[in-house]
Amino acid sequence: MKQFKFIDLFCGIGGFHQALSSLGGECVFASDIDKSCRESYEVNYGIKAHGDITAIAASDIPQFDVLCAGFPCQSFSKAGNRKGIDDARGTLFFDILRIAKEHKPKYMLLENVRNLASHDNGRTWKVIRDNLRDIGYSVPHNPVIFSPHQVGIPQHRERVFIMCRRKDLGDAVDFIFKPDGEGVCRVDSILDTKGAHLKPYMLSKSEIELINIWNEFIQNIKAPLPGFPVWADRLKELDPCEDLDSLPKWKSNFIIKNSLLYEKNKVFLDKWLPKARKLDLFKGSKAMLEWQVGKIENPDLWENIMQFRPSGLRVKKPTYLPALVAITQTSIVGTHKRYLTPRECARMQSFPESFKLHEKDRQAYKQFGNSVNVKLVRMFADLLMNDSFDPSEYGLIVDSEKVLKPPID
Repeated sequence: MKQFKFIDLFCGIGGFHQALSSLGGECVFASDIDKSCRESYEVNYGIKAHGDITAIAASDIPQFDVLCAGFPCQSFSKAGNRKGIDDARGTLFFDILRIAKEHKPKYMLLENVRNLASHDNGRTWKVIRDNLRDIGYSVPHNPVIFSPHQVGIPQHRERVFIMCRRKDLGDAVDFIFKPDGEGVCRVDSILDTKGAHLKPYMLSKSEIELINIWNEFIQNIKAPLPGFPVWADRLKELDPCEDLDSLPKWKSNFIIKNSLLYEKNKVFLDKWLPKARKLDLFKGSKAMLEWQVGKIENPDLWENIMQFRPSGLRVKKPTYLPALVAITQTSIVGTHKRYLTPRECARMQSFPESFKLHEKDRQAYKQFGNSVNVKLVRMFADLLMNDSFDPSEYGLIVDSEKVLKPPID
């Protein structure tokens, strides 16, 4: 469709809006419960988004062709009981159903977290799929799971995409494509390299000292580097009086592994631990390390991507960034010794440079962490609505195995 109207439910800051507008769509209605998101939406698109969708009658929404929704994932208390729309009642997915039943749009494009596909042993997805079919839509047997990094966007963020086509318009669209050589990601492609605006995002002196002390750790302990979480307060001999059996098995397992790591590196750690504990920041979660880079020669934290998380200083390869999250666990680019800026987070989500950021960084980080990736939404919307979809535009090729082995419905 060259010209069409769409609605943007759970709109956030308009990831769907960006994508559908670029395909010729006109937004006629938007809704989000978050006030700051509604403010950003109005600033960027000139549309005053409505609030709580559960309080809006479906008949009050203008007619439209496409329904878009990155709806929150909720449990279904009766999942799998095949009770039609009653299975979804009390969830926000129910609001999608009641609006679709009223307006019967040609298409719906829904997005959710990766876990939706397997939640409750697959019963949640079954309820969603069966309800969509019951109200007149052709829906694939399984949702598509896809991440921006697969098409060259430097962010690993697996999400579920559900493409729905009204049954009178034909069968469901199957995603029979794969990345053309797994898109090459470059973190530098989204980074600013200079400018006074970067100064507030530089690491503090104490943060640099903390990372340096952990760098000394990984460069001096005997290989291989541990794949389990390192807990500094457990780098010691086991206490024979401690009842490890009373602890959860995963926890006692990590305690034992940390003790074995200590025994293997006792000479170095007996010198390193007192020095580390002199640092003001070396306590709580910052006295923990999660090395997720794997085996590597000459390891160096400053060559990787890092995050301060409740579970410790997490270290990942520099090929792409971990998923943005709503909470402010912003990635640290080791080679630049600073945090990502909100503008760089916007680029991770494929928002244009013209997008106006929220004036408060904390809100901007949260908004992009909750957003959909614009390029991926555009790709799936294009596939859903365009009979002449060109996969090469998105770095995709046809996957012959998927063509030969369609999903059994």
